[in-house]
Amino acid sequence: MRVFSRSVETRHFLSVGRNTYTMASQTPTKHVVLGSGRLLGIQRKIDAVELLGWLAVLIPVLSYLADGGLTNLTDASRWFEVINRLSALIGTSMLLVHMLLIARIPWLEKTLGLDKLTAHHKRLGKPVLYLLVLHSLTAVVSYSIADSVNPLTTLIDLITDYPQLLLATVGLVLMIVVVISSIRAARRRLSYETWYLIHLVSYVAVLVAIPHQFELGSELLSSPWLNGYFIALYLYVFANVAWFRSLHPVVASLVMNQRIAQVKKEANRTTSLTITGRRIERLGVEAGQFFMLRVMAKGMWWRPHPFSVSASPSKEIRFTIGARGDDTAKIQDLKPGTRVILEGPFGVFSEAKRTKQHVTLIAAGIGIAPIRALAESMATEPGDITVIYRVTDTSDAALLDEVKRICQEREHYLFILTGSRPNGPGFMPVQLAGERQQPEFERLLTIAPYLLESDVYICGPAPWSESVLHALGKLRVPNDYIHLEEFSW
Repeated sequence: MRVFSRSVETRHFLSVGRNTYTMASQTPTKHVVLGSGRLLGIQRKIDAVELLGWLAVLIPVLSYLADGGLTNLTDASRWFEVINRLSALIGTSMLLVHMLLIARIPWLEKTLGLDKLTAHHKRLGKPVLYLLVLHSLTAVVSYSIADSVNPLTTLIDLITDYPQLLLATVGLVLMIVVVISSIRAARRRLSYETWYLIHLVSYVAVLVAIPHQFELGSELLSSPWLNGYFIALYLYVFANVAWFRSLHPVVASLVMNQRIAQVKKEANRTTSLTITGRRIERLGVEAGQFFMLRVMAKGMWWRPHPFSVSASPSKEIRFTIGARGDDTAKIQDLKPGTRVILEGPFGVFSEAKRTKQHVTLIAAGIGIAPIRALAESMATEPGDITVIYRVTDTSDAALLDEVKRICQEREHYLFILTGSRPNGPGFMPVQLAGERQQPEFERLLTIAPYLLESDVYICGPAPWSESVLHALGKLRVPNDYIHLEEFSW
């Protein structure tokens, strides 16, 4: 291992061809196939998943058009009716896709990763709500024109005469509340626990809206196969949500007897939890991935929290957790033997996305947890991996001694960046007086000259990670070779 501050030494590496090759790690049985072919295979899987999502939305729309949905557009009432039905079909389909994205389905999660699935889920939230609001408004206007009464009277008549529509209205209001809580300004004011409780309401919102779709929805009533399509889609979504988000983790916890084996206080207000259980290795976790951890202790059992594994997985799983929120501050007081429920593993912040021989691992704060696990487990030859750890003070840096030991044993390059933060955006320490002033992307390339030939893994607080991404953008590092894990919700 070499520990650097700002100096750089010449390095010599094993020459490797451009095409796919295999590299062994310290563990003889582990081999990793790298190269452009692997990147192409990953992208094809992503494209296939995205195509399935588009088809789920297009199928009911095409069915409506094939049945003559756009015929007889002779008056305003008919136009509002068409908009009403299309917004219902598209909005409902998108809503079910929206739910599938966070159903924690293994094949889906392994392709896109929970972070990207969650990002897509967030982006779909507002469009889904807009479509459902449009559906509600056009329904009222359409009936108002047909009956020659004002819209308010029509709305009152509809929700009083049809209980299904009253339930749907309640569902729409609940959905509006959920979307508002997801707006960035609102999230800043809410704790994770409060936000989590509000989002549980979204399932209630969907359930109470179902009766009006199948009892009053003219498209579903007139088309048996489309009716069957939506029934099958609803069953698939709710079965996956119920199994993978609730039942499967509980069953696995009971069968494996998942419990806390050790609680160890670390530097910088962090605590390491070691979890054991019967054949816990069968969960198949990889370094860099994370679990939703539910601690079965008083006041903590009802909501899970996402934590990355901080050691190369074996017959036990370790998390290193910073005291940052309502529950994480209580972690250090937990006792060995406390039962836990592990939901996962999740994420593609792992060697599964690696396509290059050289790897640059960049961490800040508690983001060192998955970076440390990757540094310990990645297939490598001496000098292939560079670890950059941004800390304020080495005397209070989480897992620093372990990172130093791993880099020494595995002959990684380690750069520990210490010092105060810049006043504005930035991820590197403020330059000292008398130093040649350089932009951050130049400083990054100085300490990691093989960066442009590397897969880059970044983990830390969201604003800090954005600064790293900005520097990589200046260096024109392709997005396909950048792997990001942010500690935010």
